[in-house]
Amino acid sequence: MHLVHVVTRLLQAGSEENTIATCLWQARARHRVTLLYGRDFDPVWKHRPLPGVTLVCVPDMVHPISPVQDARAIFALRRLYAHLQPDVIHTHQSKAGILGRIAARAVPKARVVHGIHIVPFQDANWFKRKAFVMAERIAARNTDLFIAVSQNTAQQYVSAGICENKSAHCVYSGMALNAFQNPSIPADWREILGQKNRPPVVLMMAAFEKRKQHIAFLNAFRIVLERSPNAKLLLAGAGPLEGAVRSAVVDLGLSDSVVFCGHRPDPHALFALADVSVLTSLREGLPRVAVQSVAANCPIVISALPGIEEIVKHDVNGLITPASDVVAAAQAVSRILTNAQLRHHLQDGARATDVSHWDMDRLGERTTALYGLTQ
Repeated sequence: MHLVHVVTRLLQAGSEENTIATCLWQARARHRVTLLYGRDFDPVWKHRPLPGVTLVCVPDMVHPISPVQDARAIFALRRLYAHLQPDVIHTHQSKAGILGRIAARAVPKARVVHGIHIVPFQDANWFKRKAFVMAERIAARNTDLFIAVSQNTAQQYVSAGICENKSAHCVYSGMALNAFQNPSIPADWREILGQKNRPPVVLMMAAFEKRKQHIAFLNAFRIVLERSPNAKLLLAGAGPLEGAVRSAVVDLGLSDSVVFCGHRPDPHALFALADVSVLTSLREGLPRVAVQSVAANCPIVISALPGIEEIVKHDVNGLITPASDVVAAAQAVSRILTNAQLRHHLQDGARATDVSHWDMDRLGERTTALYGLTQ
């Protein structure tokens, strides 16, 4: 079968990693797989081996709303669909989800699936929420199936009247769990930390995007340093706001306390190095880093977002704080760093957490089975 996936941007972030993992599994299962992506992409994907997956750029598909380019993108996608004649069109991310499903009318035989990695209207003002929901309802008319990364994410689409329960399904984001369940610290940890002895380490693994609240957390990080003055904050990831975050570190006088790690190929090793991880997002689906942190037995401080309790249990394997309160997040991080009993309790809770639902093979198998295809 020919499976065509569509993403707005091909960056090094959670939804892209989830989509790539699905594509690779389907290619190994001997399906023909094509991945269409928009103008914005990280060149690393051009050099990373993706056996069996054909990449095709659609330059007019852009992240910002642009009526002219959006119309061009729809026509470009229609032409590609007509040429490729896919059996399944699986869209991901908000813009590709809308444009990709509208264009799917060019291939009436194709089963149209939309992957919900994040709820675009969550935490939006009244006007934006109305606009997002209206656009999603229009696109839903040409959608056979919705696949969400969490039960709660799927339910939000049902509650908003976008789809019915029978067409909304949950398939948890898959990853190589073995690497996270048996992690070793990086061989270059001294170079990373810039010192010979290991200090208390806080890890924030997140793309540099506004919704992740890097700068707000940096402003609150002084709370951690008051009780753990030698603590190091590792910022791992890439993204459009990295320059602004780097400038904030300098302006706040945190250059000796913050380390930029980039997007490393061994994220599991950073969790092994960390005493606690933190994610202060305002909006998420179900973040992969939450699963990775728990799998690595690393206590996590995370925003109280819908569905997060499907992996993080407060005071069991992590601490959950209000999404809008970075001060509370910093205080929780400080509690874990300075209270060995609490830290060990959360580590034990993480170790006892069943993360098998996020297995890589389960992601591919369940997603493809939902298409209704014979493998």
